[in-house]
Amino acid sequence: MHLLCLGLNHKTASVSLREKLSFSEEEIRAGLARLACGEEKSISEMVLLSTCNRTELYAVVSSLSFSPLERFLEDTRGVPRADFGAHLYRYEGKEVAAHLFRVAAGLDSLVIGEPQILGQVTRALELARGQNAAGAILSRLFEQAIHAGKRARTETRISRNPGSVSSLAAKLAENALGSVEDAQIVILGAGEMAELAVETLRKRGAQKILVVNRTLDRARSLAARWGADIATFEQIERALFTADIFISATGAPHTLVSPRLLAPIARSRTRALVMIDIAVPRDIDPACSDLPNIYLYDIDSLNTQLHESLSLREKEAPLVEAILSEEEKSFAEYLQTLQVRPLIADLSAYAERVRQRELEKTLRRLPDLSEEERRKIEKMTQALVKKLLAPPIQRLRAEAAHPHAPEYAAVARTLFGLES
Repeated sequence: MHLLCLGLNHKTASVSLREKLSFSEEEIRAGLARLACGEEKSISEMVLLSTCNRTELYAVVSSLSFSPLERFLEDTRGVPRADFGAHLYRYEGKEVAAHLFRVAAGLDSLVIGEPQILGQVTRALELARGQNAAGAILSRLFEQAIHAGKRARTETRISRNPGSVSSLAAKLAENALGSVEDAQIVILGAGEMAELAVETLRKRGAQKILVVNRTLDRARSLAARWGADIATFEQIERALFTADIFISATGAPHTLVSPRLLAPIARSRTRALVMIDIAVPRDIDPACSDLPNIYLYDIDSLNTQLHESLSLREKEAPLVEAILSEEEKSFAEYLQTLQVRPLIADLSAYAERVRQRELEKTLRRLPDLSEEERRKIEKMTQALVKKLLAPPIQRLRAEAAHPHAPEYAAVARTLFGLES
């Protein structure tokens, strides 16, 4: 039995190659179903983790070779091995656990500490179990990785500072307003980054969204996706009067919101207006920040704060590494016991057969015993066997960590007359 990991990620492969080798959930199910049909007999367990930044195969195989995994990837994705072989990384044994634990904790992500990956690791295990592809070893590995990822997020601050421009924008809006649940969000232009900001605000409870665009057709498309209202650019002044959060991301070559437009609105307000300008060139005149009740952030100020936020996350990395080291040690001990587990199971089964046989002989000779007396004798024999087996089992587990473990196990089988 060998535990292997074969994969590629944003560090080793371009986005175009990652796209070719990515799996949808249905494709993961179909691929793992091939294993159940016995198409690759050397692979006894597999979990497939596929995200926008990585595709990784975790497997238990009968021989120490990555070829079955490479062949599986080639066959299921229809991509020649020559196109991706040089971009793969390969891990074996304890290295597999060390890598997966870092993935689950967010240390191997494009944005350090990002929270989505832990849910993706959890989902990968669920999909594998759904196809009966994850056995005892990979279930233990992934369960411990998920536990490690949760510890990293609860015992350190690795995920507590915003990790993207969109999440930072949402955090700044929440800080200025106290809560975004009842805030009116106005989107001007609604580019990709603005859409991500809205998605983040949605997760924080925001409900009221108004899409302002030059053409209503485009606005309707976005509004349908967000459950939002729509307005044309001619209604921008009215939209600003009602806005609590204003996100602008158009492709206009000049500023669209000037101090002259915004000044009467600012003077009439008693609450903050958070303005987030993600456009380049800027949509909002920087002089608008001088107006009362206006909190203006442009892409440069967001990037500066994002850099500071990610620096704080990076400072947490040593604390996360210490947690992962503990988890890796625990899994390494589990791996070490795997080769003696069959022996321990056989030894326990042998001892139980002997106990049952001798107990039956004894009870037949003592027909006048009460049920209570019979139960006491039963418990006594169980305790006796347990105490007799405890020292050799403990010794076997201790010896499992040493290179001579197979020879040690062979001697134990010979001593107790157990078949290999």
